[in-house]
Amino acid sequence: CLGAISVALQPGQAVTIGASLAEDGPVTAARLETGRRASTQRSAESTPQLVTSQTAVSERVTQALRDAAASFLVRREEPDSDQTGPSSSGWTVLAGYHWFGDWGRDTFIALPGLARLTGRHDIAREVLRSWARVVNRGMVPNRFPDSGAPLGEGDFNTIDATLWFIRALGEVDALGVVPRGAELSRELWPTVVSIIDAHLQGTRHGIGVDPGDGLLRTTDGQLTWMDARVEGQDQTPRAGKPVEVNALWIHALDRAVVWARACGDAASASRYATARDRAVHAFSTRFWWPGDGVAGHGISGTAGYLYDVIDGPAGDDASLRPNQVVAAALATTPLTVAQRAAIVDVAKTHLLTPRGLRTLSPADPRYRGECVGNAASRDAAYHQGTVWAWLLGPMVDALLLAGADRAAAHAVVEPMRDHVWREACVGTISEIFDGNIPFQARGAVSQAWSVAEVGRAWLLTAPSSGPRLT
Repeated sequence: CLGAISVALQPGQAVTIGASLAEDGPVTAARLETGRRASTQRSAESTPQLVTSQTAVSERVTQALRDAAASFLVRREEPDSDQTGPSSSGWTVLAGYHWFGDWGRDTFIALPGLARLTGRHDIAREVLRSWARVVNRGMVPNRFPDSGAPLGEGDFNTIDATLWFIRALGEVDALGVVPRGAELSRELWPTVVSIIDAHLQGTRHGIGVDPGDGLLRTTDGQLTWMDARVEGQDQTPRAGKPVEVNALWIHALDRAVVWARACGDAASASRYATARDRAVHAFSTRFWWPGDGVAGHGISGTAGYLYDVIDGPAGDDASLRPNQVVAAALATTPLTVAQRAAIVDVAKTHLLTPRGLRTLSPADPRYRGECVGNAASRDAAYHQGTVWAWLLGPMVDALLLAGADRAAAHAVVEPMRDHVWREACVGTISEIFDGNIPFQARGAVSQAWSVAEVGRAWLLTAPSSGPRLT
């Protein structure tokens, strides 16, 4: 600790403390903060009269999340075309404060919500363009090196970030802020083709389509978002065919069919439709566990749910995790309304907390209810029960697709307002929380996908006195 600062404040008083390596850094930061507050005040003064106290609270939470969302949109030096050095300054998304850089998966999960919260659709499009320029062998990198070094083979260690890129591209296009015919999906269509074809043919880390059933698989167990590794051992090994990866794969193929037709690429549309239909059939017949019988790590006594991974090294894995909620949140996933409702119900019973979804059911003997201790201990708990706030976004989507009304869906995210106002870094949302009561905030104090997905779900379901910002 370098020291301590103590300031006595009276009601209504405020103090700004700034520190920077740059000589005029604190002055610049103070000027920017003053401008931000003035802008917020002007926005508040132009807001129509709030009609109920519930609406007033909702608008206050929304404004806090808008302000927090803006902090993740930053500029970075982009590599040049051969990825050997920086060239120009482009927009990107910081995954979280204070130690995360820009990560592919985090960026694309967060981007639709950040665009809606901030209204900066132009920045969202630029972010997608920036990442499209570094697609290699059909993959976006998992992250950019913090050192600014050129991207290397080791940076392309993710199976799902590229599929989240496709989803983000569709979501940003759906904002409808450009004329028909000028959609970003048209502009980036050659990139989309390179991505889909690389996955169909096979690329790094054993990532590719199984010719036997059309599902996407990998031989590396550390490539999904549950990627913690301690002393060379994967803490949540998910080699095989992960459930949310294949839901995202079906979604990517479905979008590719639509975009191919819009671009007049009939040949690609036909190929991708065939691939999609094969994957849909296999998903429908392979991923549902009825809740009885023998299954690895299965939790009995449920109405059934989705396997977390199939065709893994140890067979099919029925660990009760929230990845099935991500699958159920996508309208293209081949599930009946009854199946979606069963997934939502089991998630409510085993995973849902006031701060997000647990990464493993407490009924599983591997469950870790606190993310504490040294780095190895925390990594071991990271996806073995620890709560993640960003999963509330998919939970709300899954609820709505299962037939819940907006009020019921909003009840899932409404408790987060207490965290926004009273816990950890006030005005934003932490990265993770303990799985056990009292759900202590842990990890980064302000996380992009936490803010973006909770904010997106809040905008989608909260009472509002005026039009929704999209």
